[in-house]
Amino acid sequence: MSIRIYNTLSRKKELFEPLEQGSVRIYVCGPTVYDSCHIGHARSVIVFDVIVRYLKARGFDVTYVRNFTDVDDKIIKRAQELNTDPITLAEKYISEFYEDMDALNSERASIEPKATEHIKQIIASIEKLIDKNFAYQINGDVYYSVESFKEYGKLSGRKLEDMEPGARIDIDDRKKNPFDFSLWKSAKKGEPSWESPWGKGRPGWHIECSAMSTKYLGRTFDIHGGGKDLIFPHHENEIAQSEALTGEPLTKYWIHHGFVNINHEKMSKSLNNILRVKDVLRKYHPDVIRYFLLSSHYRSPIDYNEKALTEANSNIDKFYKLLDRISHHGIHLSSFVNINTSSKKPENHWNQFCEAMDDDFNTAVAFATLHDAVRETNRFLDKKSTFNTSDKNEISFMISQVHKMREVLGILFDSPDNYFEKIKSTMTSLENLNVDEIELLIKERSDARQAKDWEKADEIRKRLEKMNIVLEDRKEGTIWRVEH
Repeated sequence: MSIRIYNTLSRKKELFEPLEQGSVRIYVCGPTVYDSCHIGHARSVIVFDVIVRYLKARGFDVTYVRNFTDVDDKIIKRAQELNTDPITLAEKYISEFYEDMDALNSERASIEPKATEHIKQIIASIEKLIDKNFAYQINGDVYYSVESFKEYGKLSGRKLEDMEPGARIDIDDRKKNPFDFSLWKSAKKGEPSWESPWGKGRPGWHIECSAMSTKYLGRTFDIHGGGKDLIFPHHENEIAQSEALTGEPLTKYWIHHGFVNINHEKMSKSLNNILRVKDVLRKYHPDVIRYFLLSSHYRSPIDYNEKALTEANSNIDKFYKLLDRISHHGIHLSSFVNINTSSKKPENHWNQFCEAMDDDFNTAVAFATLHDAVRETNRFLDKKSTFNTSDKNEISFMISQVHKMREVLGILFDSPDNYFEKIKSTMTSLENLNVDEIELLIKERSDARQAKDWEKADEIRKRLEKMNIVLEDRKEGTIWRVEH
């Protein structure tokens, strides 16, 4: 099997051939930490979390770098609004980022550098760009000359002669070209600053990523990623800076994910529809959010709406119901750490899963394969009341595939009991259900069943169903769940 990746630079799928056999180096642009994380940030983190997990599952040694932009115009502006220090503000939101992304079961990157910890490298890069006539200084400010880089626009497909300065471009009459961008900004009162050959100041946004990526991954690395909104100007400018410095390609493959819309509208502060991760987590289990964000191909836009989240919740429920079912046979996913991927069995869902992921990390198809595996396992269990040795081997093979898929997708790490208890607690709170009343009705139903009053027992079950309460009768008693 071979992996193919859609490369934004070439605008086509390409065979993935890492620069060093068996090793992959990845850089992803992390957040500018001036506010709480929203669902768009979560998509970026989860998309690349799964890509890294899959590459590791395929046997690659992965070095994954994701930065924090902790000095920037947005951070300074927000700090001024809140009458606080920009560095303190950035640290607060870095802490929040970890809290949110850990809750979503996203693994930490190998290296997570902060811009403020790399001022020395940034200044050295700017000095070299000036020496090579790719940059110029004016009164303590340093700008990159876009016209000096002949390939400017190759990632975004934009040509300088066709572009007009707009909202995302700093208008400054001192520039040689309106699209020249800041490498170093002279100090202003109340802003963080550092000493430099051009006076006290701070770095521009784009040069931060160039300095950090090349420090940790080298002059050319395998994959550079981020959201589609970063293609221009951020990634275009990264290419111009880095390749001017080294004379070599910055990265071999560019990966960009699509946007998250909210009820068919672009998420923006002007529309007051920014959806914070912490707010979504109050309503949905982390696995539900991951399922939703991975249920479409990463390059496609995805629309956040209640119907989509309810459907994701229903699908995750099905997965956990299988785990609950097999746990009663003494089988647990955590006991499966190996899988025979060389098996030629037609029902080898792991091979099918890999085929989907090899095709530009198509998690939508990968999830369909996981659904097939769950359905087949349930059908097998439906036919069996006891397991002989052959049955145990068969079920072990099935469950080991589910285990391997969940490892890549980053879901199903909760125990079934914990999962359904969390869902119960969340839903009873959101729907203002009275737990004591539910428990009393369940006891009345149990008493009616013992008295063989089937009519009353059935009447109570129907009453609970109208409250979205689903019952499951077991040897040890009746358990209940809230379902959408």
